[in-house]
Amino acid sequence: MVIEDDEILFTNFTYTPDCYYFLYIGELKTYSLNFFVQEALSRRITNKPVKFVAIIPDICIQYNYTNIIVINPRGDEELISDHNISQSTKDPRKSWRVDTAIFMTAVSHNPAIRTLINKILEKQNILYINMYESLLEMTLDQIERVKVLGPDKYLARKFNNKVTQYKALADIVPLADHRICENWDCLLKITSSLRGEWQDGIFVSGAFSAAGINSAVTYTQEQVETKFGNTDDVYLISRFIPHKLDPTVLGVVANEEEVYIAGIADQVIVEGNRFIGSKFPSQVSLEQRQKLNDYTVAVGKFLGSQGYRGIFGCDYLIDDEGAVFFLEINARKQGTTLEFCFTLEQTLPEGSPMLPELEYFAVTENRFPPHTMEMENNIRNIHWGTYNYKIETKKLTTGYIPQNPYERETFRKVANGELIKDFVILEHPGTNFHVMPGSFLARVVSVANNREDVDEGLCQGVGFIRQTIIEADEQTLQN
Repeated sequence: MVIEDDEILFTNFTYTPDCYYFLYIGELKTYSLNFFVQEALSRRITNKPVKFVAIIPDICIQYNYTNIIVINPRGDEELISDHNISQSTKDPRKSWRVDTAIFMTAVSHNPAIRTLINKILEKQNILYINMYESLLEMTLDQIERVKVLGPDKYLARKFNNKVTQYKALADIVPLADHRICENWDCLLKITSSLRGEWQDGIFVSGAFSAAGINSAVTYTQEQVETKFGNTDDVYLISRFIPHKLDPTVLGVVANEEEVYIAGIADQVIVEGNRFIGSKFPSQVSLEQRQKLNDYTVAVGKFLGSQGYRGIFGCDYLIDDEGAVFFLEINARKQGTTLEFCFTLEQTLPEGSPMLPELEYFAVTENRFPPHTMEMENNIRNIHWGTYNYKIETKKLTTGYIPQNPYERETFRKVANGELIKDFVILEHPGTNFHVMPGSFLARVVSVANNREDVDEGLCQGVGFIRQTIIEADEQTLQN
């Protein structure tokens, strides 16, 4: 069976009936997580080889990945013919980060994807769908025998709401002084009244926000009006606390009593709230580490009591006096998930279940599998850092960094001493692309045995990326 549809911009997938399949729906950046899902399912499905089909929105000049289906509703504007990305056009293609809800809706309604699902279900009893985040707009799970291998999407939506979080967790974790504003008028009134008292700044967030979108640290009322003047939302406002550490804890909820802690990393935050990457191991103290673990387990148990099953994360800050404050729940996989899988794989005894396998058991059996172990110490002395190169103004790519599928190998070689340090650059779209504001051009992942070498790798990787772009208007000047 060959997949063909006018909405499919590229595919290198051909269905083989002798294989057991699951689907991945999401961005290319978490493609490699599916190998851990594949390995987990292979231990359960022994009569057929397990493979996955990755349905992604990323438009690239070429794909160094197998079993890809590209669907991007905005890509229709590029008119890619014959289901292949044209190499002959002189005009730059466009690279943009399509809205996740729009992408999930397009995939859910695509006739070719639904035909593929029906074909797969002729040969297997259940079809799992793996996603970075469980979203309401993904409706393929309404098909009989199709199941999301992650948290319930209605619960995920509920607990990604920051207002809901702060109301529910007031007696569970330490929260910064905060207020909830039900509308725009309330936001203006409360921020104005607190401006003199909260002189370090007021953090304003809509009920739903991520990576700095729909949130800001404000120092004047003009900033509030400029950032949020076109929105009508329920807002969470809190006293901004000066700090240097932004730890994030990754975990898995199996039930109301069992919560697995994968580890703690330090987020790299710029401009008060914009996330650009993470570093491991965290620089928190042993006492702070214990508090972070305890708070996250408490949050996980609360989520478990509400029926939540699967991977989640909690973000915190540590103020200049060392006090820990809760910031938010990420009711989904988060940016450290893949790198923690690579770290756990090199640290835990062979055969220990990785995070996707823990999630599989949590979702399907409300428990963790046998031989589940947490990482107590960084015995292999693995250090890593990530950098998301986000575009703020329109750029033109004039160079290409080939897609590197060997991040997992890099972790293994550093852990084994085959390499002292290394870095990889991931998901660069290719040359002759107009990269639109808000898009991620590429990611850098640096691995070493100390933070100084990690930082050096990140700096070199960012430097290579910068060499592949110019301002879009520079092309006009050159022409």
